[in-house]
Amino acid sequence: MLSKSQISLLTSLQHKKFRREHGLFLVEGYKSICEFVDSHYHIHTVYHTPDIAPKLLKLSQKINFQEISLSELQKISGLKNPADAIASVNIPQWPGLNHVNLKNKFSLVLDGVQDPGNMGTIIRTADWFGITNIICSEDSVDAYNPKVVQATMGSLARINITYTDLDDFISHINLPVYGALLNGENIYTNNFGFEGLIVMGNEGNGIRPSIQQLVTKAVTIPRIGNAESLNVAIATAIFCSEAVGKSYK
Repeated sequence: MLSKSQISLLTSLQHKKFRREHGLFLVEGYKSICEFVDSHYHIHTVYHTPDIAPKLLKLSQKINFQEISLSELQKISGLKNPADAIASVNIPQWPGLNHVNLKNKFSLVLDGVQDPGNMGTIIRTADWFGITNIICSEDSVDAYNPKVVQATMGSLARINITYTDLDDFISHINLPVYGALLNGENIYTNNFGFEGLIVMGNEGNGIRPSIQQLVTKAVTIPRIGNAESLNVAIATAIFCSEAVGKSYK
C-alpha cells in the first residue's frame, strides 16, 4: 500500500521542478521498464499490480519492487489508461561533454525543440540509427517529461541526453556542423562524410540566428509538394537516414 507521502512524491514527478528536486522520473509499462534494467540508468522502485508479479521475477533482484492496487496505480500514473507497472528511475548525472567522444560519429543537436512528442520520436529515431548522443539547448523540452519518456518506447535507456549552452558548445568543437536550413545544399546530394553534428531547430522558428552562424554547411530537404513545412521529428529521421545510412554503406 502506498503512503500519502509516496503518492505525493510520485505524482509530483509529472512536473520538471520536482523531477529535478528529487532526481527521479517515471517510466510506465513493463516493456519500457525492461529497457532500463540493463542500461546505465538506475531503477529506484518498480510499483506494480499483483497480476504482473510473475513477469517481474525475470528482472534483476537488485531492484526494489512494491506491489500496489490498481486504484493506487491509477493515482500515480500520468496516463488515461495506466500500464501494468510504473518505475521511478534516477536521473543520471552526466559528466561534462567530452568532445573527443563525439569524434568519428554523428550526434544530434536540438535547438529549442519544444514538443514532447517530437522529442520522444527524435530519441527513438536516434536509437534506431545508432546515434547515442543528443545535445539540447537549455530551452528544449525536458527529456524526462513523462510524455517524452512514453514516446521513446524505451529508447531513452540507450541515449545520452545533455543540456547545455549551444553557442558555447558548438563554437568550441572541431567537427563539421550540418544545419537543417532552407536554401542549403540538397540533402540527397550532400556528402555528410563520417562525423559531425546535425543541428535541428525549433518547430516554429527553426535554428536561431546565433547558431546558424556556427553552421559549417546548410542542408535542406527539397520540397516537392505543397506542404508549408516538415515536422521536425520527420525531418530529423530523414537527416539521420542520409547521414548515417550513407556512412554505413
